[in-house]
Amino acid sequence: MKKFVGAHVSASGGVESAPLHAQAIGANAFALFTKNQRQWVSRPLTQESIRLFGERLQAAGICPEHVLPHDSYLINLGHPEEEGLAKSRAAFLDEMQRCEQLGLSLLNFHPGSHLQKISVEECLDRVAESINQTLEQTRGVTAVIENTAGQGSNVGNEFWQLRYIIDRVSDKSRVGVCLDTCHTFTSGYDLVEQYDRVFDDFGATVGFDYLRGIHLNDSKKALASRVDRHDSIGRGLISIDFFRRFMRDERFNAMPIILETPDETLWAQEIELLRSFEA
Repeated sequence: MKKFVGAHVSASGGVESAPLHAQAIGANAFALFTKNQRQWVSRPLTQESIRLFGERLQAAGICPEHVLPHDSYLINLGHPEEEGLAKSRAAFLDEMQRCEQLGLSLLNFHPGSHLQKISVEECLDRVAESINQTLEQTRGVTAVIENTAGQGSNVGNEFWQLRYIIDRVSDKSRVGVCLDTCHTFTSGYDLVEQYDRVFDDFGATVGFDYLRGIHLNDSKKALASRVDRHDSIGRGLISIDFFRRFMRDERFNAMPIILETPDETLWAQEIELLRSFEA
């Protein structure tokens, strides 16, 4: 198997439960929240949780580089107001430090929102500065920017915006991108009819050297709708042919490919289906 496929599994009961949930669905990669994603502040990780997480990860045969933690949805690194920005930066630093403690090398995050109060470029500048400040205070963890569907005032829905942020990050070795297939499709990139053109555009604008992970989701909403609604693989508006072609595309080897599809009871089947496409 050249692809590392899993899902965003529950960490209920502690981060140490996540490798067990991943193992149960036949995953060789996974995502998790390292803290409650709906709270600004959470209790620190205990040494026991950190130890068990590492032991269970090893027992499951999953490499740390194939774990793609996701930060809290509350965080907005491009916040137009100083108080909201400071709060978001503090929370993001905590998330990065948790990844450090767990021996993980990636942290995935949504870039932010301008809230109709500043320009897109000003928002992107703030995101880049937030990343710079955080990287200066941490070691070994890469900040992985996720493209968005462009819903509301969210930035990061166009490839040039991802590159704009990267260009303003000082340490290029510790910044990367996660492409969400649902977000890519609903932001206006036609993965169904223009597979080659979309990824050629990504390669030319951002660069595959910066690609660190994939969120592999079908979409309930139409191309260019700018609405973020995931669907189960093969049940949405992104054709099954796309997923078949994706799984045979070697550019997506050696990175975590994460399902965030809505029916977790189907995850094991979806992973099995996707692996069947590799043959």
